[in-house]
Amino acid sequence: MRPDTPAEIVDHATEAARLERTAGLYPEDAETLLLRAAAHLELSGDRPAATTLYDRLLSSSAGLANPALVRALKASNLWEYGHEAEARAIIEGIRTTAPRDPAPWVIAAEALESHDELEAAAETFTEGARLLIPGPAEAPLASTHPLLFGRHRVRRMLGLPHDDWDTLADTVHTGPVTLDELHDPKRVWSLGSDEPAELEAEISRLRAELGAYRAALSRPFPVAVLHWPAPELEELLTAYPTLSTEYPSHPEHLATIESSLRELASSGTPNLGIVTGTVPSYEAFAASEATSPTDPTLLPQYATTLAARGRAVAWPPGEGEGCWCGVGRPYRECHGAN
Repeated sequence: MRPDTPAEIVDHATEAARLERTAGLYPEDAETLLLRAAAHLELSGDRPAATTLYDRLLSSSAGLANPALVRALKASNLWEYGHEAEARAIIEGIRTTAPRDPAPWVIAAEALESHDELEAAAETFTEGARLLIPGPAEAPLASTHPLLFGRHRVRRMLGLPHDDWDTLADTVHTGPVTLDELHDPKRVWSLGSDEPAELEAEISRLRAELGAYRAALSRPFPVAVLHWPAPELEELLTAYPTLSTEYPSHPEHLATIESSLRELASSGTPNLGIVTGTVPSYEAFAASEATSPTDPTLLPQYATTLAARGRAVAWPPGEGEGCWCGVGRPYRECHGAN
């Protein structure tokens, strides 16, 4: 399904089946594809089938990139069709294992919130924030913003006073309507008002909130540049030496990636990203396209396909994040130095 496909015309069951078939063709991407399939099954109303997919992932012999995320999604889904005790146990397990990724914390806390467990939701948001954000005086990574916003929302509903973490949430929020207004538990009352001014104000707030949700949920396909780690590039050129015209050396390859992305950024191209290739994956893609791996025109197609399968990493890396080249240094001290 393309990201611009209207939701009302999506056959969720059919889309889930298509994603399952695609996962069979690309086992290295099975986790991402099956999670999307499970989401479609949830939207179709077939929650038991979604749980089956989550269990399939969790029982897989292949290691998962984010098992805590799969467990959190499973817990949220289970609670929606009557398996509250199991869902609570899974959420408690997530809190105990303390994953270093914000997504499981957010999903677990939102599951508690949606079932009116506001105190437990606030505690879960807070635990995640304290674990993943250096402190309320530090600039947090964008990936942790949902923790701060969710915490702010739940505390607002509980009527708790602002603390330093809420202030940090206000600081990183960029919408035209303040978080206090967006998260005001009483604002929905104005929808029953006969006053046009109150209704217009509420419509404005709802539009701003919808825009924020759309921005958070949007996953546009980035313009992706293909990156080969040194061992993979050596293997690629050993197998297909004619591609050495595309990749004279690994340092030059890395420099070309950075310069290409900077040129695209300066021209105003949005959603830039980097995808990392592997020789087996590239050979499988070439076979699926009935094309020789030696064809250099296949390389950008391969990059686009990896991006469409959710393999792209956004460029440039955020403040304090490691360089995309994988050497372990911060981006600003590596390829982002100049």
